[in-house]
Amino acid sequence: MVQEEKTMNKTVSSRIKTKNEQGQLAFIPFVVAGDPDEETCKKVLIGLQNAGADVIELGIPYSDPLADGPVIQLAAKRALKAGASLKKSIQMIDSLKEKLKVPVVIFTYYNPVLSYGLENFIKDVKKAGFSGILVPDLPVEEAEDLIRLTEDNDLELIMLVTPTSGDDRIKKITGVSRGFIYLVSITGVTGARSSFSEHIEASLSKLKQYTDKPVCVGFGISKPEHIDQLKQLKASGAIVGSGIIKIIEENLNDPDIIVSEVETYVKSLIDHC
Repeated sequence: MVQEEKTMNKTVSSRIKTKNEQGQLAFIPFVVAGDPDEETCKKVLIGLQNAGADVIELGIPYSDPLADGPVIQLAAKRALKAGASLKKSIQMIDSLKEKLKVPVVIFTYYNPVLSYGLENFIKDVKKAGFSGILVPDLPVEEAEDLIRLTEDNDLELIMLVTPTSGDDRIKKITGVSRGFIYLVSITGVTGARSSFSEHIEASLSKLKQYTDKPVCVGFGISKPEHIDQLKQLKASGAIVGSGIIKIIEENLNDPDIIVSEVETYVKSLIDHC
C-alpha cells in the first residue's frame, strides 16, 4: 500500500500530506548529484527510495556552496571532479524516470540556473520528472520570475525560512512556497550535530501562525533523537543530508557498501518517523 501511494503521489506536498495523515513525519534525504560518481549516485537514489524516503532532495554541485558545511562541500568537489554539472544532473534524473517514483526536488544555487537560462532550466527540469525546485540563495523579493515559471509549469517551489527571518519575510515566503516550507533549524551552515537547536520549537510555532502548509526541518538533523524531537513538536518532515553524505565519504572505494550502509542508516531514522 505504501509503495502504491508513493507511485501515485508524485507532488511533494501530497506525499508529505499522506505521511502526516498517517501520523508520521515525512523523511527527506539529501544527496549531491554525481557524488562520488554518476553510476553510484543513481544506485544511492534508488536505495533511498527502497529504504522508504518520501521525497528526495538532489543537490547540484557548485563551486561556492554558501549554505553548506564541510561534508557537503567535499561531496560537491568530488562530484565536480567526476564531471557532474547541472545539465548532467538533470539528465541523470531523466534516465531514472521509470524507476524513481518518489518526488525529487532539485536543490541548486542560482548562478548555475542563470548560466543555463531560467526558461530552459524550468523546461528541462519539468521534462526530466522533477517535482520541486529549491534555490537557497535566491531571496523571495527577487524570485518573481521563478515563482511565475514554476506555477505555470506545475512545479512546487520550496523556500527557506531561517531563525532570523522577520514576520514580513515569513508572510511573503509562506505565501509563495508550495511543496513545503523549509525551516532552517540553526543560524549557520549544514552539518550533522550532536545537539539539536533549542530555538526550533519557537520557530515552528511562529511559522504555524502564518501557514498551514507543511513545514519540514533541515540543517543538523542526523540522529533518531532529532527525529523524535521533531515528531513531538509536530513538524511535517525531517531533512537529512550530512549524515548520509558522510557514509559516502567513508566508503569511497566500495560503491556496494555505500548503498547498503546508506539504506541501513536511512531505515534507522525512518523507524522513528
